[in-house]
Amino acid sequence: MVSDEYERRIAARFAAFDQDGNGYIDREDFGAAAKALLAEFGTAARSDKGQALYAGAEAFWQGMAGIADRDGDQRITRDEFVGGAVKRLHDNPDRFAEIARPFLHAALDLADADGDGLAAVADIVRVLHALGVQQDLARTVAAALDTDGDDRVGEQDVVPAVARYFTVSE
Repeated sequence: MVSDEYERRIAARFAAFDQDGNGYIDREDFGAAAKALLAEFGTAARSDKGQALYAGAEAFWQGMAGIADRDGDQRITRDEFVGGAVKRLHDNPDRFAEIARPFLHAALDLADADGDGLAAVADIVRVLHALGVQQDLARTVAAALDTDGDDRVGEQDVVPAVARYFTVSE
């Protein structure tokens, strides 16, 4: 059984996806996130990295819609988001990681200045801030992702952490 507290915490995660604050999550929210990241890193949408980011955003949207858009209107309400998380992600955070991975991979690729598969903690702060996380919290989160203290963060650090955050196990 899922507790009221779990449902409350999942509902609080809704705002992270509702980029434009209109009360629902849709494809445009994922596009806005991609656009914000591209602007932050000065990357053209038509570049390989830009195209990969938009493709990742679309895959993320499709995965989220498949989990949560119960009425098929191409918009996810707060209730649908909570219901989808409770019914489909509560016992399977790996499912969230699967749908988020293409977008997160592309976002990390933007932040990876030297192409070695790792991004500096400062660039992870930039990613998080571009996605709407307040600067102080972005610094705290990025530092926590650097578990070995080498000032570098990779996909193996980010994807599980994001999945844990958005599936908020009890």
